[in-house]
Amino acid sequence: MSVPLPQLSQRIAAGAPIRIVAIGSSSTAGAGASSPDKAYPARLAHYLGERFRSADIAVLNRGINGETDDQTEKRIAADALDAKPDLVIWQVGANTVLRDGDQTLSERSVRRGVERLRRAGIDVVLMDLQYAPKMLEKTGVVPMLSRIAGIATDQHIGLFRRFDVMRSLVETRGMTMADLIGPDGVHQNDVGYDCVARMLAVGIEDAVSIHNSGLQR
Repeated sequence: MSVPLPQLSQRIAAGAPIRIVAIGSSSTAGAGASSPDKAYPARLAHYLGERFRSADIAVLNRGINGETDDQTEKRIAADALDAKPDLVIWQVGANTVLRDGDQTLSERSVRRGVERLRRAGIDVVLMDLQYAPKMLEKTGVVPMLSRIAGIATDQHIGLFRRFDVMRSLVETRGMTMADLIGPDGVHQNDVGYDCVARMLAVGIEDAVSIHNSGLQR
């Protein structure tokens, strides 16, 4: 991620407890994982704990299987804002693409949700699509990736390029799709969730460093 996360960075610097909300659909809820502690939010808490050892970090899993972005937006207040998080990671786009749904509706919903979170002073990171066999069958992948990137650019928020990260693991790191994706061809398995969480933690650490570097100029 190439943008700072000021709220999160300030809380870490102050030694204050950190609360992160992970919201989205089944990729957040942990469909395909062998247990809840193998889903990406739980693994993210582990890896952030390794990077910020003095910080008290909680990652709340607010994923719901099968949701589209317009449905998630409707629970932003109850499941994100009410938790008073420092950072919200919103996994978006997947079910709209898989169902050949309305991408304009999806984009509009995400933009509205992001604006609400930003007005509340919360840092936001969008997570895009998974690199998976059933996803690659869909013509809507490239347009959706572009829409998600456009929202992140326009709103000056973080973007975790999950699709590119997973593709790189397959194309350049010697992993296979079956190493990362379960037998349904859609959802990540334990290894896939762990890899995503580990790389997301690296991205968050980088964003904190960007913020701190800016303060030192």
